[in-house]
Amino acid sequence: MGQDDDITATQKMFSAMSGSFLTSLLMTPLDVVRVRWQSQPVPTGNSTCFSPIILTTKSLNTMPSTNIGVTACCREVFFMNNNAEYCVAMPPRSGAAANMPAAECAVEEIERRTISSTMDGLRKIARNEGLTSLWRGLSPTLVMAVPANIIYFTGYDWLRYNSKSPISHRFGADLAPLIAGSVARVLAAAAVSPIELFRTRLQATTGSSTTGHLANTFREIQEMVHAHGYKSLWRGLTLTLWRDVPFSGIYWWGYETVRRRLIVMRESDAGLLHNAEGRDKHTETFVDSFIAGAVSGSIASIITMPFDVGKTRTQVFRGISATGNGASSTTAERGNMTRLLWHIFHTEGIRGLWKGWIPRTLKVAPACAIMISSYEVGKKAFRSINAKARENHGH
Repeated sequence: MGQDDDITATQKMFSAMSGSFLTSLLMTPLDVVRVRWQSQPVPTGNSTCFSPIILTTKSLNTMPSTNIGVTACCREVFFMNNNAEYCVAMPPRSGAAANMPAAECAVEEIERRTISSTMDGLRKIARNEGLTSLWRGLSPTLVMAVPANIIYFTGYDWLRYNSKSPISHRFGADLAPLIAGSVARVLAAAAVSPIELFRTRLQATTGSSTTGHLANTFREIQEMVHAHGYKSLWRGLTLTLWRDVPFSGIYWWGYETVRRRLIVMRESDAGLLHNAEGRDKHTETFVDSFIAGAVSGSIASIITMPFDVGKTRTQVFRGISATGNGASSTTAERGNMTRLLWHIFHTEGIRGLWKGWIPRTLKVAPACAIMISSYEVGKKAFRSINAKARENHGH
């Protein structure tokens, strides 16, 4: 909310790092649910899952028993390539599911894997794959979040307030946050796009074997680079920018507007408006930043949700050949943003474009609040340290 010449770039980086670690640790479970929800297949009347192949005893004897599920119902359902859209069911041997037709068992297993809400996703992932699966992708998230937020927040501060910035003196107070936030996001997103691609594909995988998922994701990335070149590491970057650039513009404009009004409301009665920022205490800085970050982050998240859905679909896409609706989806995911979003709207309706908006908003609102408040409090703490150092040096 003002000039930051009284703190160094290194101090700004440390302020951004503290918020990155805390935000990543708390918000990763909601991000895992969002990715799973957005990337899961859409059940259709012609889905192979609801018309499973019934194996005969002869064919069963030729199939390794280790390939036939792990639970009572899973004993009768084998999912091809871990994809709920292609499964094979067989008559149960014994147990509680012995009297259940194979087709019903397949449908039951699909329901067990399908996410229908935020809490449903958290519960099913934790129950079926283990609690630690909710933090899948935390390591690449941290690897991505720290440099991204350093570039993003320090870049925004420079573009917004530095006297050498072309934005700070060409645009007024209303447009400067929007322009500076958008430019800073372009730089940050381009820098960490390959890491985000890896993280998204890792979070989209199911199962409880962390080591296996890491190895498989690395192998898939290597195959993708071999087939399509290194530029494929930036797959989904266009959609990421379509989501993050307007998000950042709306977020920073809303953040500065809301925070300025909060300061005005608090200080107007005391007659301290002329020096509100300078007299602002650490607690007041935290509260103002937290509220402004949560409000502006929520609004920006909901508005840009369709681009988040398109980005996830593009990054998770593995190029597996399919037929019917799958082939249409494959073609759409190879195309541009407009074609993909139109395909999602045409096949899934308006709900498809906002699929996962609840877990994303539940993640983005507190994430923005925690990140920006940690950053602002960190900067204010460094200002105090620098001020005391100057006083001691003067004496």
